[in-house]
Amino acid sequence: MNYRNYITFLNTIEKLKCNTRHSWTSTGRQESVAEHSWRLAVMAMLCADEYPDLDMNKVIKMCLIHDFGEALTGDIPAFLKTEADEQEETRAVDRLLSLLPEDYRTEFSALFAEMADLQTPEAKLYKSLDNMEGVISHNEAPISTWLPREYEENLTYGQKNCEWSEWTKSLREELRQDSVQKMEKEKL
Repeated sequence: MNYRNYITFLNTIEKLKCNTRHSWTSTGRQESVAEHSWRLAVMAMLCADEYPDLDMNKVIKMCLIHDFGEALTGDIPAFLKTEADEQEETRAVDRLLSLLPEDYRTEFSALFAEMADLQTPEAKLYKSLDNMEGVISHNEAPISTWLPREYEENLTYGQKNCEWSEWTKSLREELRQDSVQKMEKEKL
């Protein structure tokens, strides 16, 4: 790989460490996009035994790269993201991938297309984990950081994406129960 493109690419995705998400950490600090992607990849790694027939390296790569575009666009919460925002993020991914050698560009472009289509078990697992990571983050964060709409959303967000597998469906239900308990503890 060309050294300058390698460094430029790394300098660009470094913004994922700086760009914050709508989610907050358990200590009340806004979470970065990079922190979300890192934990999402760990979630995939830790459920590998549940999916022995899946290409878990592919799932982990999906988790690590899925928000690359946000290095250029910043994060827009799912409940605010428009089709125009999605298109801009896709263009940002294309700009980023143009810095990489053809083999990486081809591989990552194929992964982005697979994630968008949500037809393979690997893409479905990535997407369900991505949705659930957001719910976990909200459950960990102080409830004072929740917007009014998030009380309902934390009970339902990603539920449809988790229905493809009994394991993700059950995990999503467990997270819903955590949300209910958090709200009851706060008497909401």
